[in-house]
Amino acid sequence: MCPFRPFFALALIWAWLVMLLWGGFLFMGWPLPAVLGGPFVWHAHELLVGFGTAAIAGFVLTAVPEFTDTPAFDAAPVRRFVALWLVGRLAFWCSGWWPTAGLALAGIAHLALLLGLARLLAPRLWQDPDRRHLSFLWMLALLAALLAGFYVDALRAGEPLRWLHAWLGALVALIIVAMSRISMSVVNASIDAQVLLDRLDRPPYLARPPRRNLALLAVALCTAAEFIQAPGQVTAWLALAAMCAVLNLLNDWHVGRPLLRRWPLMLYGVYGFMALGYGVGALARLTQAFSPNAGVHLLTTGVLGLNIYIVICIAGYTHAGVEKDGRPWVLWGALALMLAAVLRALAYVAAPTALWMGLAAALWCAAFALQSTRMLPVFLRPRADGREGCAGVLGKPG
Repeated sequence: MCPFRPFFALALIWAWLVMLLWGGFLFMGWPLPAVLGGPFVWHAHELLVGFGTAAIAGFVLTAVPEFTDTPAFDAAPVRRFVALWLVGRLAFWCSGWWPTAGLALAGIAHLALLLGLARLLAPRLWQDPDRRHLSFLWMLALLAALLAGFYVDALRAGEPLRWLHAWLGALVALIIVAMSRISMSVVNASIDAQVLLDRLDRPPYLARPPRRNLALLAVALCTAAEFIQAPGQVTAWLALAAMCAVLNLLNDWHVGRPLLRRWPLMLYGVYGFMALGYGVGALARLTQAFSPNAGVHLLTTGVLGLNIYIVICIAGYTHAGVEKDGRPWVLWGALALMLAAVLRALAYVAAPTALWMGLAAALWCAAFALQSTRMLPVFLRPRADGREGCAGVLGKPG
């Protein structure tokens, strides 16, 4: 019925399943798939690539037709993309037993998925009169290139984790690009609702390209410095620049009381954790008092995890024909992810490390398990409002 349904469902299940297996490995000695590179590569790959790619595919396949005012995609290519995602999971999990064949097949499946998405989206993005959304195409190409580097390094017994750290930087950039579109709708809807209450005109919210482009440049430079293993102080100052650029980006969001509504405030929190993640990473490198991984986990949990959680709520309900407001569980899940991000970073700074790590993993699993119980039934059943495909809620503007 709509591409987000299978991919968002897979993302939700994968989020808590992979973290549950990881927690079981750390605290109870559960066995993990014997992947080439060891358990830490498996953990990073399955959360960044497995979870992240499912969410990206569901988002772009649903959002690009809406952004370009074109029809929804047919089911056939979506089924092929889902099959590629599943093959990628199975092949990577078997790479410890069949290193060359497993990694090669996983790489082919993931690259076919990302490049297939780019090929499917390209005509609509190019034919859009203003070509305002071509950045999605460039981001998919960048993600594919970085993932190719990961698999080449893994096959050569190199250092594949550096490619996954770079992939995280690219995901942060993609979130900045996507959030500029999502926030225009969410924040302005909040402003419109406040106008009805106050009976006073308010200026609309605008996601200004200069601020966004500066943030993208700073994130790219910081990611590149980390990838080439530049001197620690160079990476630290570039991380501080990224933090400042993200904080500067937040100036567009300061629209008064409309910001304090649930959906704008949660999206605002994503940028807050983005700035905090780069700031903590910079502090760690400058002081050498704790690991820069504290900042990395603020980005993975507080930015990637929280952003995907919110987008699945907004897009999932809206394009399933269900009203998204008036659901208190959404806020509880978001707060659980925010606390999980703080506790996971705290594990690098203060004892007892195992306690903070365990609580963070439990909160992450709880948030996505809660979201699964609430939203999987929505994804699996027909629309209740009589509309078809990916249309928005009946009576609402998309």
